[in-house]
Amino acid sequence: MTQPAAAALHPVPKAEAEVPLLSVNNIEVIYDHVILVLKGVSLEVPGGGIVALLGANGAGKTTTLKAISNLLRAERGEVTKGAILLGGDKVDRLTPNDLVRRGVVQVMEGRHCFEHLTVEENLLTGAYTRRDGRAAIDRDLEMVYGYFPRLKERRTSQAGYTSGGEQQMTAIGRALMSRPKMILLDEPSMGLAPQLVEEIFEIVKQLNDREGVTILLAEQNTNVALRYAKYGYILENGRVVLDGTAEALQENEDVKEFYLGLSAGGRKSYRDVKHYKRRKRWLA
Repeated sequence: MTQPAAAALHPVPKAEAEVPLLSVNNIEVIYDHVILVLKGVSLEVPGGGIVALLGANGAGKTTTLKAISNLLRAERGEVTKGAILLGGDKVDRLTPNDLVRRGVVQVMEGRHCFEHLTVEENLLTGAYTRRDGRAAIDRDLEMVYGYFPRLKERRTSQAGYTSGGEQQMTAIGRALMSRPKMILLDEPSMGLAPQLVEEIFEIVKQLNDREGVTILLAEQNTNVALRYAKYGYILENGRVVLDGTAEALQENEDVKEFYLGLSAGGRKSYRDVKHYKRRKRWLA
């Protein structure tokens, strides 16, 4: 893979790396004025870090990301309690466009691309909020192609006719074109072959290391996510039930049992795990 020559998008000084870039404080989310989906969710994401938001389908991961990026209103949802802070400033009442201008962009679940546009046209749509000139945009376009050489090969292809992996790369590349401080990455492994999942996660790690982009990652694939994240939160039924460093979560017996498919007696089948009565020590 070609080493990108461009300077880091957002280099994070070591002293600042410990300061939370994002703070979500005890938020509740209600849909249609009736359905309570998130029940007091709190989390922090340090600048320059990779934090994983883990849990099964329906646990509330996507809703949490949409609450942060202010996309809930389009789905008749709203944050009714708590606060969301970016760099210490409340942002839960900003428009999604304003939040992108402040450096937070979400890569939606399902590899959303403009199917009728070419790959390069899709990437350039990510720069629509920028005012730093075409030369800077062209430099970042080449930076994206450095991380995703396959996209350079397919730059003139219609995005709707590219593979699932190429569409995921396009979606991440489009987010990079906005020069984000933070990317909210929703289920990047969904529907992709294991080898391609590893490739995508390796690139995400490189973006974090080289470009200083902070990542909040919502993912069902706990095993892969904890290998790349530094810290993790586990959601169940709209609540954070456990959090800790990636190493601590990997060694936690309940996490091994119910999210990694492992137990003290070795790997258990999905059928065994599904029908096992959870102890849930964290809820005791």
